[in-house]
Amino acid sequence: MTSSAKINPYSKENKYMSGLKGLVGQRSTKEHTFMKQKIKIRKLSVNEVMSIQTDAREAGEDEDKGFALLCTVIRFGVEDCDDISDEDFMTFPLDELQKLSNEIMKFSGMQSEKMGK
Repeated sequence: MTSSAKINPYSKENKYMSGLKGLVGQRSTKEHTFMKQKIKIRKLSVNEVMSIQTDAREAGEDEDKGFALLCTVIRFGVEDCDDISDEDFMTFPLDELQKLSNEIMKFSGMQSEKMGK
């Protein structure tokens, strides 16, 4: 006797989920050139965007907080960048970091001009 039990396609037991629910936690990436090297940038999540917006409001005109915000955007948006310290970021040219941050924000659908320069 064979069983003809149907599996709910949206149950947690179904490892081949389809549709929107199957995309939870996934992110789009693309290659970007930073200082003549190819790196992978990824789209920011809604939580990351909200965190950046909160930090931008708090930073105001404070240059130190503005630089920390720049580093945060890059840490969120560049693969394998979590362990780079603020001191490490200070060794890069500022204009290259700003271009990278702007590209991440643009790729994520954010208007970089509104992010508080």
